[in-house]
This record gives sequence, structure tokens and C-alpha cells, in this order.
Amino acid sequence: MTTTTLPGSPPLGPDSRTVAPGRLLIGGSWREALSGERQETVNPATEQVTTTVARAGAADAALAAEAARQAFDDGRWSEMPGSQRAKVLNRVADLIEQRAEELAFREVVDMGKLWRDAMTIDIPHIANMFRYFAGWTTKLEGAVKTVEPVGAYGRTMAFTQRQPLGAVAAVTPFNFPLILTVSKIAPALAAGNSFIHKPSSDTPLSSITLAEIMLEAGVPEGVYNLLTGGGAEVGRALVTDPRIDKIALTGSTGTGRSIIRDSADTLKHLTMELGGKSPDIVFADADLERAVTTAFYAIFWNKGEVCVAGSRLLVQRPVYDEVVERLTAMCAAARTGDPFDPASDFGPIATKREFDKVLDYIRIGREEDGARLVAGGEPLTVDGRGWYVRPTVFADARNDMRIAQEEIFGPVLPVIPFDTEDEAVALGNDTPYGLAAGVQTRDVAKALRVARRLDAGTVWINTWHLYDPSAPFGGFKASGYGRENGPEAFENYTQLKTTWLSLES
Repeated sequence: MTTTTLPGSPPLGPDSRTVAPGRLLIGGSWREALSGERQETVNPATEQVTTTVARAGAADAALAAEAARQAFDDGRWSEMPGSQRAKVLNRVADLIEQRAEELAFREVVDMGKLWRDAMTIDIPHIANMFRYFAGWTTKLEGAVKTVEPVGAYGRTMAFTQRQPLGAVAAVTPFNFPLILTVSKIAPALAAGNSFIHKPSSDTPLSSITLAEIMLEAGVPEGVYNLLTGGGAEVGRALVTDPRIDKIALTGSTGTGRSIIRDSADTLKHLTMELGGKSPDIVFADADLERAVTTAFYAIFWNKGEVCVAGSRLLVQRPVYDEVVERLTAMCAAARTGDPFDPASDFGPIATKREFDKVLDYIRIGREEDGARLVAGGEPLTVDGRGWYVRPTVFADARNDMRIAQEEIFGPVLPVIPFDTEDEAVALGNDTPYGLAAGVQTRDVAKALRVARRLDAGTVWINTWHLYDPSAPFGGFKASGYGRENGPEAFENYTQLKTTWLSLES
């Protein structure tokens, strides 16, 4: 096994510039896949192999399910006092901060995330999530119910208790490897569940460091397990295994439907955070400088590889031309380049597969009758390498176009005109999805009125991309169900038990 020294790295120590080959974590032990297979991870900025990781299969998933089940059933974590679990989770947060540069480095070389975003947004956010849910470990509370006497039983009482579900498996995507993993790990572990993580096959590197942190922080053996590689084979094995009580997914709507179907026989609990085609509505009375800046980052942050990206821009006609002009100028001024370069605004698309898909949608946009390409539209390289795509804008789009209806998951934005408030709401809701939306206006009453009418799990007013561990997040319609973050997420990893007791001697 070899390690690869990566070019363009930030000012880290020499040990941080290499990424060792990764293994599976099952039952507290690091091990190779039973098949012995490994797979490469590729740096999207250089197109070079970074390292290799163990490629798990269905047999490895079965071992992880048994380890997680046993760890839950024997109570090593589930019956640990909540205050003790809180200490462990707070220790996880401390170690995340101590190993921030290593985690950020792995995010950058794995999926092309900007170094500055990984260090200033992703790492602080996941540490905050662990600390927030550590506070919930002592709040698995119930209630005493007022009940009527029942026949011969006479006086009785009933009370409820919240208990952890059992063994939980999470399947997470490539675009936010840490954030979209921790949003599941933190509440699941806080509630007392055991956990299996199946990261994206394309971006597994930060998950390996996170698993190391779990063990170092004192999470008992078997309570946290990691399965890299494997893709659909491992996912389906976990979904159909009766020892797994819940599946939490962030992924495409198609993947969500498959998991729902495959989980039916074992009646698993599910949290589905799926696709989106979120409308950003700009009214004529908006602060246009702020609205255009918001629209720009709503779609182009993280190269557009964001499930809640503002991927449809609806603009009221009196300001339509000005908004398009301002947005075009912002795209021209933006710098796409080396994600380690502090001057870069956007890094590369995470994988060659996604890169090709984005270019295909740009081709579709060029060919669809009516849309007008005003910015971007072509790939580029840095020093002859990398899967980069310039921020791309199609003006004069219609809501029935493919680029306005299908989730591109890249830096491509159709701009659609509208006339009235009712038309804006109708266009905004004219999609199978309902993950997020935005309203840009100075009129507070209008903002709240429109926000209430939009079919979306999150609505941002005069802003975008705000998140907090306390604020629940999830979708309507084809964007899924269940919530992450907040007490709602904590409850999603528990179940309610009612106990009756006779008070007669």
C-alpha cells in the first residue's frame, strides 16, 4: 500500500500532506474488506489518484450490522447515562477542532471544496452539531398520562418514555461529506443508538478521520462503524438487513425511492433528504444589489453541488433586465480555480461523472428553444487539469424547460421572468420538489405571505444558505420527509413507549 503526496496543499505539516490508504471500521477494529478489494479516490482538481480505500461488499455490511446490533443490545452505549454520552460527544467536538486542518484537507482533495469554506464553515458547523445534540442526551423524557379507571382493573396509571431506535445506518452523498454525515450521527448517538456510516464511494476520506475521532473520544467499540466503497451493493444490504432499525439518507430522489421500496419488508424507520429544484423569487421592490448577490451564492456556492441550491431564479419583469445584467457581471468577475488558492471563488466539480452531467445539461440548455446563454457555458482547466465549469446563466428560460425542471446539481442557473405575486408562487411550486425556496423583497408582509404559500421545507427571506443545529431541515413532496437538526431530528432517532400500571393492591 502506498500514500500519495498531493500538490497545492496548504501550509500544513508534512504528515498532513499525505493520505494513507483507508480501511473499514467494524466492531471497533480496522480491517480490509472481506473480498480484499480496494478502490481509488481521485482529486478533482488534479485528476490524480489520492489514495485507495477498502471496498466493502454485502458481507462486510452484514458484519457491521451484527456489530451495531450487539453493541446496542448489550447497552454499552444505549444504557450509558445521558450525561456520560454528552461528555463523549463534546469530546468528539473538541477533537474535530483539533484535527480541523486534516479534515478540511481531505474534504478539498476528495470533492474540490474550497479550503477556506471547509475551515470556516464546515468544520465549525459539525463541531457545533455535536455540542448541540450533546445537550439532548439527558432529555429522553416522557409524561404521566391522566387515565380513567378501566373495569375490573380499577385505578391505573400510564406513562410514556422515549427510547432509542436501535441500530441506525446512514447513507450520505459526495457534496458535503462531513456536514451531511454529522447531521445524522450527532442526534442518533445522542439518543443512544448504534451507528453504521456508508459514505459516498467518491468522497470517503474525511469519514475515515471522523471514525478515528469517534474511537479516540471514547465511543465504545461497535457503536460506530464505517463502510467505505461498495455503493449500491452495501446500501441495499443495509436497507434489507432486519438488524438495522433505521436508514437515514441524503441523496437523489431516485435513490430515496429505491430505499423506501427495499426497506418495506422490514418496516424500517426512514429519514429521506432528497433532491431539489429550489426557486429564488426576486420582486421588483427588492434591494437589487443584495438580491443579486444572494441569488449568485444561492446557486453557485460549493459549485452548485448543493441540494438546496437556488437553482431557478424567478425575477419580476420591471427589474428583470437589470438583474440579468448584474448577475452576468458577477459571473464574469468570479474566479474558478485551485480550491486551495484563497483567491478562488469556486473549485472543481467533484467527479468526472458529475462534470460530464453538468456539461450535458449546458448542451441541453443551449438547444432548448428560447433560453439565452449569458454567462459561462464552458469547462476550463487549471494547469491543464481538473473538472472545472464556469458559473453558467441562461436568461429568458421557461419553467417547463429541462434545465428548469431537472436537478442539475452544478453551477447552472435558468432565469425566468414573472409578472404578479400569484404567478411567482405558481411558478415556484411548479416542480416535483419542495426542499427550499427564497423570497427577495423589502415588503415584509409580502415576504411572509409568499413564504407561507411556497411548497418548501425551508424558506429564506432576503438571504440564503443559513443553517443552525437547532433549526430543523427537510423537504416537502419529492424532496423527502423527516427532519435533520433541531429537537425534531432527535425525536426521529427515538421511539415512544407507553407503560400501564395497576394501582390496585
